[in-house]
Amino acid sequence: MRAWVVTEPGPMASGPLELVEREVPEPGPGEVLVRVEACGVCRTDLHLAEGDLRPRRPRTAPGHQAVGRVEGTGQRVGVAWLRSTCGTCRYCARGMENLCPSSTYTGWDADGGFAEYLVAPSDYVYPLPDDVPAERLAPLLCAGIIGYRALARCDLPPGGRLGIYGFGASAHLTAQAAIAQGATVHVATRSPASRRLALELGAASAGDRPPEPLDSAILFAPVGDLVPPALEALDRGGTLAIAGIHLTDVPALDYDRHLFQERTLRSVTANTRADGRAYLELALAHPPRVTIAPYPFESAARALTDLANDQVNGAAVLVMG
Repeated sequence: MRAWVVTEPGPMASGPLELVEREVPEPGPGEVLVRVEACGVCRTDLHLAEGDLRPRRPRTAPGHQAVGRVEGTGQRVGVAWLRSTCGTCRYCARGMENLCPSSTYTGWDADGGFAEYLVAPSDYVYPLPDDVPAERLAPLLCAGIIGYRALARCDLPPGGRLGIYGFGASAHLTAQAAIAQGATVHVATRSPASRRLALELGAASAGDRPPEPLDSAILFAPVGDLVPPALEALDRGGTLAIAGIHLTDVPALDYDRHLFQERTLRSVTANTRADGRAYLELALAHPPRVTIAPYPFESAARALTDLANDQVNGAAVLVMG
């Protein structure tokens, strides 16, 4: 089979990805072999390729938004970021498996969906419908699920005012979920195309900064410099959730301007399978508008380069030929 692997992490211009031929993997006990139909391209994949996330094993195939068919049964499934947990630690026992110290991740601890086949634990894949194109399902598996958890973590009140910083794959799905719940959404992004998309999807504003105080906010852009102004834009008692796995350094905070009046700063760490099941049930019952930028499998390096250069509007997806 063909697979894209991270050889020497570094800037995309240095060519950290290589297309290789390797044997089709063999599933172990409790695992399934999945023939990949499409795989979303996530900023986490970019962080792995460029070295912002330290590789956990050599020559790993990225990709954790894979849609495919289980060999032998033909069942369509989704393979997402969370690959396994211990199931016995105190975090797993209290429903916080996303914090399990022994958790492993697709496309980081094991080969992911930038390949024609992958193996995954059967207890961690999600059943998916046959009547939706694979490329439209793929972004739901991380962009959708993580956005769903971030929306919960930011404590948005009913009918509240939500700020979204950065407007890529996850943000454009999260904005729709918040608007459907009755929120007023303000988007802060530099990209003219992303501003247009935000307004088309129902955002009240899209510009450099929100025009009114916010009850809640989510930072999707991996830019620590945005944390102080995002906190300052919160109304009293507001919460800022940081959705990414990687963030550049946060500048010094001024207590009075950024944290006083019971403003809250929270991180978002992966997701639980319960998050995934709840979001997918919601998204399949009430399908969001998924704006995709499809790339042929052979163009994985170009997809990540475009993502690095903020040239993807919506969600990039690799589509198998």
